[in-house]
This record gives sequence, structure tokens and C-alpha cells, in this order.
Amino acid sequence: MLSYLLVALTILFTVYGQIAIKWQVLHAGPLPAGSSDKLLFVIRLLLNPWVVSALLAAFAAAICWIGAMTKLELSKAYPFMALNFILVTVFANLLFGEPVTWPKVAGLSLVILGLLMGGMT
Repeated sequence: MLSYLLVALTILFTVYGQIAIKWQVLHAGPLPAGSSDKLLFVIRLLLNPWVVSALLAAFAAAICWIGAMTKLELSKAYPFMALNFILVTVFANLLFGEPVTWPKVAGLSLVILGLLMGGMT
């Protein structure tokens, strides 16, 4: 049971990181045109506390994944990572107003079907 909790934490940390980075990139504005301006833009983002927290979340996700891999078969655990696609799409829609189109719904439905089918084996 702990192994599946670690997989769930891996997913949650990963989703948090994606959402936090998107939020801060939107807040920072468009990528500047000049090369040196681009570098400063990226450096400012890398020093942003929210982006740092997203990078730390990625590190925490890796630690949780390592813990999960000590007990679970990769072929059993890895399909759950597809939940990232679903959760990021939902949160991107709710928080940033990103559209959820019919092709996205169809694709996410296939992901869910794949998770259900994989869980039956």
C-alpha cells in the first residue's frame, strides 16, 4: 500500500511542478527577442521561489518514485504516470482557461481506457 502512495505522491509532485512553472511563465510574460534578454528571462525564472518549489517538487517526485520502485514492478507502476496527462489538462483548464477540445477529451478517454485495461492484468 505504501508503494502506491509513493506513486500517487510522484504524480502529485509532478503535476504541481508543471502547474507552478506554467503559472510563473505566464506571469513573467513572453520570451524576449534578444539572446541576452532570453538568458536573463530564464535566469529570473530559475530564481523565482515558485519555480524553485517546482524543481524541488520534481526532486521529491524522483525520491518517491525510487521508493515505489523498491516494491513495485515498473510495468505495474508506470502506467499510473498517465494520470499526469489527465490532471494537468484538468488543472490547466480550471486555472489558466486552456481549452479542453474534443480531440483532447478523446485522447484522455483513451488514456483512461488504457489505465483501466492495464489494471485488469
